[in-house]
Formats: sequence, structure tokens, C-alpha cells
Amino acid sequence: MGMSANTEMVLKDLVLIGGGHSHVAVLKSFGMKPMPGVRLTVIARDVQTPYSGMLPGYVAGHYTYDEAHIDLRPLCQFAGARLYHEAAEGIDLSNKLVQCANRPAVPYDVVSLNIGSRPDIAGVPGAADFGTPVKPINRFVDRWHSLVDRVLGQPGPHRIAVVGAGAAGTEMVLSIQFRLRHLLDKHGRQDEILEMHLVSKSSRVTPSHDPGVSKRFDRILDERGVNVYRGTAVTRAEDDILVLSDGKTLELDEILWVTGASAPAWLRESGLDVDENGFINVHDTLQSTSDIHVFAAGDTANVINFPRPKAGVFAVRQGKPLAENLRRALVNRTLRSFSPQKSMLSLISTGDKCAVASKAGIVAEGTWLWTWKNWIDQRFIQKYNNLPEMTEEAQPLPQAGLANPEVLKDISAMAMRCSGCGAKVGANVLTRALKDLSPLDRDDVLIGLHEPDDAAVVEVPPGKVMVHTVDYFRAFIDDAYVFGQISANHSLSDLFAMGAQAQSALAIATIPYGIEDKVEDTVRQLMAGAMKVLDDAGAALVGGHTSEGAELALGFSAHGLVDKNRILRKGGMVPGDKLILTKALGTGTLLAADMRQKAKGFWIYGALESMLLSNRVAASLIYEYDATACTDITGFGLLGHMVEMIRPSGVDVDVNMNLLPVLDGAEETIEMGILSSLQPANVRLRRAIRNHEQAAQSNRFPLVFDPQTSGGLLASVPSSKAEACVRELHEAGFTAAAVVGEVRARSDYLEPVMLLN
Repeated sequence: MGMSANTEMVLKDLVLIGGGHSHVAVLKSFGMKPMPGVRLTVIARDVQTPYSGMLPGYVAGHYTYDEAHIDLRPLCQFAGARLYHEAAEGIDLSNKLVQCANRPAVPYDVVSLNIGSRPDIAGVPGAADFGTPVKPINRFVDRWHSLVDRVLGQPGPHRIAVVGAGAAGTEMVLSIQFRLRHLLDKHGRQDEILEMHLVSKSSRVTPSHDPGVSKRFDRILDERGVNVYRGTAVTRAEDDILVLSDGKTLELDEILWVTGASAPAWLRESGLDVDENGFINVHDTLQSTSDIHVFAAGDTANVINFPRPKAGVFAVRQGKPLAENLRRALVNRTLRSFSPQKSMLSLISTGDKCAVASKAGIVAEGTWLWTWKNWIDQRFIQKYNNLPEMTEEAQPLPQAGLANPEVLKDISAMAMRCSGCGAKVGANVLTRALKDLSPLDRDDVLIGLHEPDDAAVVEVPPGKVMVHTVDYFRAFIDDAYVFGQISANHSLSDLFAMGAQAQSALAIATIPYGIEDKVEDTVRQLMAGAMKVLDDAGAALVGGHTSEGAELALGFSAHGLVDKNRILRKGGMVPGDKLILTKALGTGTLLAADMRQKAKGFWIYGALESMLLSNRVAASLIYEYDATACTDITGFGLLGHMVEMIRPSGVDVDVNMNLLPVLDGAEETIEMGILSSLQPANVRLRRAIRNHEQAAQSNRFPLVFDPQTSGGLLASVPSSKAEACVRELHEAGFTAAAVVGEVRARSDYLEPVMLLN
């Protein structure tokens, strides 16, 4: 945002595209030694970044998923970096913007790329349609799981081909074979045929390594019964068929591509100087040969004076010099040259906890070499998954070179910011930030942002009444675009819960102090996210107020329309109704864990995905199925909002805690004892639970008090219609929706809620 959590002023933006081996080292470096005044942003398609050296071991079953991946989110938090879960698809060099697939462009002062490579399949007809590249690795992992399920789910024969017999392809074919044989043996199916094929365009396998390495693998592949096609190219791929250059045709169940490296097309299209394969040409400093503001490392880079194979070891070694030169570039200091090692130790696994090693013409083989490789790999990945605890220390002043005298003058003026109306964000900043955002045009909005005035004027159609609500809260994530969406969803949810259609909204935003261009970007990202949700809901943004403050915050005064006689209220539950919850619980504990860097990245992004799911469609479906009462689950938690429904309805409620949908990771963070700061206030309502002592024995008990951000709807629906309603909710994308309880007639007990196990 405009400032970090410690109210540090942002002077320059450093953007890292990709979470590769070099960039994780940069993040660790900035975490250990922050650079005041620099805002660090990571744009990554995958929040679990795989370590390529452990992929064969993961496929072979020697490592779990977590053991072979670096979790980018806690690493970014450690580094004080914003993590944008997004795919970059271009760079506007003239305007210094990173173009993304699904969000506004991200500005940079210095940008670095470490996005790896992918197998080169462009010259083979059908390869893209009928084969799976081993990179991007996370997509391959999904395909690998599918392959395992198919092998175990149906009888053989199982015919698998790996195209490309370099070190990676040779490791892969042996690892797949080892794992599948082990699984078949485990299931008593050791007699089933498992055909493994390795297609090598070169006359020998592992052609970039010492001939002694090739001889070792010739023997190993022959002993393992792998069919090897040497000096043979693939001319065409069809559905489960490979056509080879020697005229042979292979009928297969799976085709994997581990061929030579290629670069994403957008690198060439960006205007950067690239080599013949599309990789960015860089100096010995890892700085682009054509743009001083651009750096690249790992497979993405071609170091023109020191060309090296596309191997993870070089990306790892480039991490430290890249971090140093990025720091130097930000303060306009002379860069330092980096010379990679002339030769590297190569350790190639054979699938069965054995490895072949080579360096400078010396070749060896044995289980001890796999143990050594495992030690090296584990040490690397633990550096980034086991992060040190950081203490709060006074931050030094920004380094000279980060800002020119004019900017420093602006910074000095920050201390003299006015309060009251003088705290508003400048009109010029707002105009520039919002110029490309167009609010929805509605006929019943008579005066709005399309024709600004002192206030907005909207029309209420005959037969309709207006529903008003307001919500406002400070940011809990460092991505203004996503936060804008969540805040808008959260604010509109009250309208949907009452059966209303959204009509208009007024924004109330607080933007952290900062220099104009940084504030402008924050406003642009924030409102672009909010308007995406508002537009989808049919709500026109008609105005608002934007002020400066210490922390980013956003809320909306939202307005909707509903037929006077069709208002859906909290009260109205009928005995016999089923209770339907449309979203999973757990955002409170997960966000609390995230603040402490105790949550896994995929847990948080699962929670964010839930928060980004609008209740609009769910509300309309619930309405169609004759819901008798409804509310949205937010800060008071499930129990608090349920009690708000019970009291005016005059009923009791049974809730089955085992049926409650729960977000991934929420039960784990509860077990860690991590709870939202709002939890204690919500727990006071335990007096409404009749079987409190018994219910408290359940591990899920704390979740009924967990405050939700942009939570789901809780609705009572006639019993005969509940199952059909849930089915439709699932089809509409509310996959967590479930019947969680039943409405009972009011009893003589003071406590109206029973929590069942």
C-alpha cells in the first residue's frame, strides 16, 4: 500500500516477477536486511514454488509436497513484500508497468524476472494438445496425481513415454517407474505390465554431461527395462500416440515432455533484448543489456559473457549477487559483476535413492551420493521454509539515492499534513487514479460520478423500498486490488441477505500517506478491485470520500432495492426448516495465523478465494427455494448471527458441528491456539448453548465463534427443498454449501442452541 505496517514511506517500487530459485534468495536477503523506502512486490502464478532439484524425489515418493516446495507467502511476509497471486503477461518498458492477466498493471522502478523456462514443444504438431510439459512444475504435479489415480484405478498395461533424455528427462522416467512399481506392488498388482519409454533426439542420453554419465545411465535404463529411442525425434503427437522420425508409432497412455528449454513468448514481445530462444540477455551484473531498470536470473536469463545450461544450480548461485545489484540499482550505485562457476557438480538421481555424480570428468555412482544430494536439497529448501523470528527494531533512514531533492521536500511536508478536510487525497491524484475506471451506468442514478455534484441522487422505482447498509474496515492483506474486492463483497452482502438487488454505493477510503505516484497506484488498485465487484452486482459507484491516514482502509455505504412485501428478514424461521450455510468457516483464525506467519500460503489463498465469492447468486437461489429467514455471517461469528435469527423467530436450533464446512487449515490453526482478536467477545454468547460443556469437547467448537470476513449466508429453508437448494448452490460455485442443522419449536430451556457432534 502507500506505506507498510510500520508507516514507512514508500519511495521506490521493486517488483519481482516469479518465485524462482534466485528470487527466494532476494526475498530472504530483504527480510534479513530491509531497505527502508523500498516497497517490494512479488507477482507469482504459484504461491507454492517448487524446488526443481527435489521434483524427481517427489515423483518417486521420497518427499511430500510440502518438503519439495517453498511457501512464498510466509517468505514474502518475512521480507515485508506484497504477494500478488497472479500471472504476469507483459512489460510496458516505456511506462515501467508489469501487465498482468487479471488485475491492473503494477508499476515498478526496478523489476527482476525469474520465471523459469518450459519445454520447447512448438515445433512438434499436436504436442501442446496431447502431452504434458514437466514445466510449469505445479501444472505437471496435478497431471502426475491424475496419472497415479488412473494407474491404480484401472488394470494394465500402463504405457508412459517421456520425450527428452537430458538429465531431467532421464531422472523423470526412472522416478515415475520406481513410484508406480512401488504402488502396484503395494496393491498386490506387481504382475501388471508397466511400459516406460524414453525418446532421445540425441544419440545418447544425458548428452550435456560427461560420456561416463551417459554410459552409467545406459546400463541403468537397460537394467530397469526402459525402452530408449536414441537419435530419434518426435514428428507428431496425436491422442495417445507418438509418431517418431524413424517411422515407429508408440501407443501410449501418458506423454510427458522434458525437452529443451523455451521462454514465454511475451518476453520477446516486450521489446527487451533476448537471445534466439527468447531468454533475456543480461550483463555479468544480471542487468538487461537493453534496459537498465530490468534484471533477470535463472533460466529466464542468458548471461551473454557466461552462457550456461538451464540448470537450477545456476539460479541458486545467482540469488546473492542479484539481491546485491538490485539494492545498488535502487540507489543508483555501480553494479557488481558476477562470474558463475566454470563447472558444476552434477547429481542425477536414479529413482531408487541412488544417484550418479560427475564433475570435471570424474564420475561416481551410489546410494551415498543420493544421501549427499538429499542433504544439499534439504538444506536449501529449509533456508526458506524455516525462517528466523524477527524482532521489531527502529528502521534506519532511507539510503541516499532513493529520492531526489524534490521528493525529499514532499516527504518533509508529510509531517505537516492537515486534518479535517485538508486530509483528503488530492484531486489530481484521484483524477489520474480513476481515469480508466468507469462506474456502472444506471438509469435510476440521476446524479453520480458521471455528473459529479455535492451529493448523489438516485431514484426509487414504484413498488420498491430502499435498503441501506454500511461497512468499513482496515486492510488485512497487502494486496489493495484483492482487498478492494473483498471489502465490496462484504459490504454488499447485507443487501443480498435481505433479498435486495444492489443499486448504488458510496466509497469511504483511507489511503496511507505517500508521494503522489505511489498513492495514485494504491487508489487505482483499490478501486479497480472494488468496482469489479460493484459492476458485477449491478451497483453504480455514485461517489464517496477518500482521505489520508496511517493505514489502508475501505468501506461502503451500500444501497439496494427490494419489493416491499418480499423483504427477507432474520426473524421468520419455522420449526422443521433446515439450516443452510453457503460458505466455509475459518477466516478469523486463518487471518490471525497469517499475521503471525503461521499459516500456509495455500490456506490463505483458499480463504481469500472464499471471501471473493459474492453472495449475490447464493441469495437469489435461497430466495427461489422459499427461504424463511436469512443473514450473512460476519464479525459476530456463526453463533452470534444465528442467535440474531433465533430470538425474533422464537425457535430453538440444533447444529451438527461435524457438518459445518471449514476452510483448509482452520482446524490446524485452531489447534495451534491461534484465534482472532474478536473471538473473546464472541465467546460471551456461549450462554446461548444448552450443552456447552459437552460441545466444548469438540475440536470444532471454537469455529462457531470465529468472526468471518465476507462470510457466507445462513438461511432457513423448508425441509423438503433443502437438498435441492444445496445441489444448486454447488453447481453455482458454492461448493462448501451444506445443511448444518435444523430449526426446532421453542422449548422451555433458556438456552436455544444445541451443538451436536
